[in-house]
Amino acid sequence: MSFANKVAIVTGGTSGIGLAVAQELASQNAKVIITGRNREKLDDAVAMLGSGAEGVQAEVSNLADLDALYAHVKQKHGRLDLLVANAGAGEIVPLDAITEDHFDRAFDSNVKGVTFAVQKALPLMGKGGAIVIIGSTSSIQPGPGLSVYGGTKAALRAMVRGWVTEIKGSCVRINLVSPGPVDTASLRSFLGDQADEALAYLADRSTIGRIGRPEEIARAVAFLGSDAASYINGTELFADGGASQV
Repeated sequence: MSFANKVAIVTGGTSGIGLAVAQELASQNAKVIITGRNREKLDDAVAMLGSGAEGVQAEVSNLADLDALYAHVKQKHGRLDLLVANAGAGEIVPLDAITEDHFDRAFDSNVKGVTFAVQKALPLMGKGGAIVIIGSTSSIQPGPGLSVYGGTKAALRAMVRGWVTEIKGSCVRINLVSPGPVDTASLRSFLGDQADEALAYLADRSTIGRIGRPEEIARAVAFLGSDAASYINGTELFADGGASQV
């Protein structure tokens, strides 16, 4: 696979899976633009990615920020070849503790943000363009306290099925990569005080006997975003050590 001369956006590209995806694409010579909410973290990630990488401060659920992002890409590059819609958020909140604020935050970040990131990307994409959305195995196996988070990811799966039929003929592909547990700082923060115990349990559920690594998810994303996957469209690739399949 090669992304030479390809222009790629990775939303939420300052850490974890998003940063690993950006690193993978940069290693294959893509022109990578990452987004993040925190300016300092964004600058650090761009420096890590090296020459040619760009950072645009943006909150994906803010449509004005998305407009500014795509205006920058259009002005500087004239086109977009790959969008990786990675930015999102999640919290463990049981049913009896769900609040309107929690519900709105989750759907704004994970569904609204992705929807409009995709919508606004399409005018910049031509034949051979690709969109990869980061889903989650929680879409089909939400654990306790993950009903809202899982619901946001299930919504994305349904939307992708609709979108690929709506843009039929555009030659732009849309797929999802749905990771299982991946060893990132955000996952450990997500799990809180029970992180070590929870990670051991999650590793035991995997048929490979461990949780995933960010670079493993990044390689799956790069494949679906590449010309090597030119006949794959509207699918969901589970990268979870087999846990959701057995």
